[in-house]
Amino acid sequence: MKKINVLIVDDSAVVRKVMTELLESDPEIHVMGTAQDPLIAAARIAEQVPDVITLDIEMPKMDGLTFLKKIMTQHPMPVVICSSLADEGSESTFRALEYGAVEIITKPKVGVKEFLEESRVTICDAVKAAAKANLSRLHPKRVIQEKLTADAMITLTTNRAMAQTTEQVLMVGASTGGTEALKVFLEMLPHDTPGMVIVQHMPENFTKSFADRLNQTCKVTVREAKDGDSVIRGQVLIAPGGLHTLLKRSGARYYVEVKAGPLVSRHRPSVDVLFRSAARYAGKNTMREPTRSLRMKQPV
Repeated sequence: MKKINVLIVDDSAVVRKVMTELLESDPEIHVMGTAQDPLIAAARIAEQVPDVITLDIEMPKMDGLTFLKKIMTQHPMPVVICSSLADEGSESTFRALEYGAVEIITKPKVGVKEFLEESRVTICDAVKAAAKANLSRLHPKRVIQEKLTADAMITLTTNRAMAQTTEQVLMVGASTGGTEALKVFLEMLPHDTPGMVIVQHMPENFTKSFADRLNQTCKVTVREAKDGDSVIRGQVLIAPGGLHTLLKRSGARYYVEVKAGPLVSRHRPSVDVLFRSAARYAGKNTMREPTRSLRMKQPV
């Protein structure tokens, strides 16, 4: 199996050296090169396209976010942000996710060398996960994990959707780059909007900050979903990163089930899982038009 070729882009010589050593310690990863700024990185990419890029944000000549945006516009490839500016809930983090970063690693402002050495497994796993995030970037002979459908998370029971009622629920799905579209969409909604559940493909630990941020600017209440939460009018539930969120029903009450499970179509949470559960338990009581409107604003 071909190794994952990684390009390390960081202005710190110490970080480049430590990152190279720890990534090379994984038998599935090969560091094809390093670059101290985005301009040098662009020249490296012109010579050989990497499978994954690890990218700092604060760099000379061009900042990492600008470079990320250019990459995803001109030649999309998996990018792991590794920066001290990528704090949970920071503007830099949301911009990185909006522009298309697939993983976020927050470096401390001091003790970076020690942090990187202690986080070897986490960083190597992030790089390997990023390599699988875009199948078009994989070598044809790479062994691909079986692609599961939403049925992997749906319990097959005889509990079917009720006949159409006056109370409806709204399901929304957005993938990488959809955070800004969701912000525009949710800020337009009135306070009495039907209960809504959203899956935004986003790394673990960032969905709560994302929900809190939206809650400050929206008329509806926005928060990260918890297992058993009711889907009620005027409230938006954001599926937590790293867990699947399903719509369920108990009598006339709709609620969410939040639980672990395998990756579905390379995602957890998965839009497919949410939509399939909504089709099973809500049927015609699920509103679909706003989802199409969101896709018209920005591909998600």
